[in-house]
Amino acid sequence: MKVIIVHGAYGGPEENWLPWLKSVLESSGFEVFVPKFPTPENQNLENWMEILNGYEKYFDSDLVMVGHSLGPALILRKLETLDMPIKATFLVAGFLGKIGNPDFDGINSSFFGKEFNWENIRKNCKHFEVFHSDNDPYVSLDHGKKIAENLGVELTLIKGAGHFNKQAGYTEFPLLLNRIKELI
Repeated sequence: MKVIIVHGAYGGPEENWLPWLKSVLESSGFEVFVPKFPTPENQNLENWMEILNGYEKYFDSDLVMVGHSLGPALILRKLETLDMPIKATFLVAGFLGKIGNPDFDGINSSFFGKEFNWENIRKNCKHFEVFHSDNDPYVSLDHGKKIAENLGVELTLIKGAGHFNKQAGYTEFPLLLNRIKELI
């Protein structure tokens, strides 16, 4: 199985739980990619999609995608365009528009310029999971609830997980790992 992990704004492949998840999955035989997306300079949907499209050959029924923060928005935009479903998508601390923080709202705006095509998104992935915290300092729980509702899945609420980042103690994410491995 192949896994693509997408980081968020102001982030990168070496932050939070991403390197840990990559390492553990690779040691279990997964092929894992964690692309580096430009942020905050040159951060826009077009630039990020161009990088993600470099992994086009891996988009098939064996692909799992994992996104953190802004990462889910990119994944959802990609799912709108596919012509065959991927295996699963795990969205962590995602959002669907402005979060009320000018440092983020400006550079994130191109990801939310048009409504999401939820019918296509649901058609192009066999399994969705949405994780959110009750005390995220950046992204309110309402964003996670809205994503889960649009996907037709239950939200996995994790109390006290903040933004699922290093500052909240998330350098590992065992629950996410277990949920991915349950798909094998």
